Amino acid sequence: MKKVILLIVLLKIISVNAQSHKTENIIIVTLDGMRWQEVFGGADSVLINNPKYTHSKKEIDKLYWSDDVNERRKKLFPFLWTTVLSQGQLYGNRNIGNNVDNANPYKFSYPGYNEIFTGYPDTTVNSNDKIKNKNTNVLEFINKQKGYENKVAAFSTWDVMPYFLNKWRSGIFTNADYDSIAFNNTSAKLINDIQVLSLKPNGERLDVLTYISAREYLKEYKPKVLYISFDETYEYAHHGEYDHYLAAAHGEDAMLADIWNLVQSLPEYNNKTTLIVTCDHGRGDKIKDQWRDHGQDVADAGHIWIAAIGPDTKPLGEMKTQTTLYQKQLAATFAALLGFKFIPDHGTADPISTLIK
Repeated sequence: MKKVILLIVLLKIISVNAQSHKTENIIIVTLDGMRWQEVFGGADSVLINNPKYTHSKKEIDKLYWSDDVNERRKKLFPFLWTTVLSQGQLYGNRNIGNNVDNANPYKFSYPGYNEIFTGYPDTTVNSNDKIKNKNTNVLEFINKQKGYENKVAAFSTWDVMPYFLNKWRSGIFTNADYDSIAFNNTSAKLINDIQVLSLKPNGERLDVLTYISAREYLKEYKPKVLYISFDETYEYAHHGEYDHYLAAAHGEDAMLADIWNLVQSLPEYNNKTTLIVTCDHGRGDKIKDQWRDHGQDVADAGHIWIAAIGPDTKPLGEMKTQTTLYQKQLAATFAALLGFKFIPDHGTADPISTLIK
């Protein structure tokens, strides 16, 4: 009799957990090298007023400046500071002691992406070279789970993405840089034509083409996990073009709004999808001219941020708890949102508990 009662209790617990868990799909977006300072503080007045970095001050002031920090950051990132603020969570405002850090010591792209997706801040991953990542990533783990086979896809402006996700071993669909869209419809042909004929200011396709490619793939194939990697914030910062950096950030926020509105309009995704946005590394700020730079020699380049919205994420808005989260926790968090437990190679990293009900 006791065994029967225990079984009934366990079944009830399982039933309650199943009912409370709503996320069936995840969209992950990274804004390469996007500083937390602009995410939480909006446009930087020092950089706007420096003609070395901002060539169209009057226009930038009109578009992005306000004396009020809340208004200023909303001008730059309207989706993050309206929709996500009211319905999701934002982490990483160091001004109030809510910190998110790289755990890897290098503070640049490949080590950051490795940390995001493998949960293992491997010290042997120390270059941006096109080396097939030996570490197991959470996307390939999810791709092997029942119901998720061949339902994981990744789109990137940067052509190193297939390497840090090791598409050859993981088996996930990847599309990067100049890759064409393979499916055969009018939208795909138009995207391919524009990609071939359009301006490539940074030697790679525009972020908007990466986004439109991913969006049309989502419409056509309905992936359960979609990763979109933007790169223009990285390139314009390195070039010292602060006005273009801000414009790229604003444009990427618009794409976040577009993909979120799209998934809410589709029955396969509506109220079943979590969107998580983050970056691979930060940039300098204590020494203002280091805003362009990152890496081990830039003290504050390991400071990053996270935004999330979805049916299993409480609408807590800007997180103000004084604590430190780490980039390595994201891989386990992606899996946990889907009801899986991902254990990184060579160690563990707990999911971000406040992000999951």
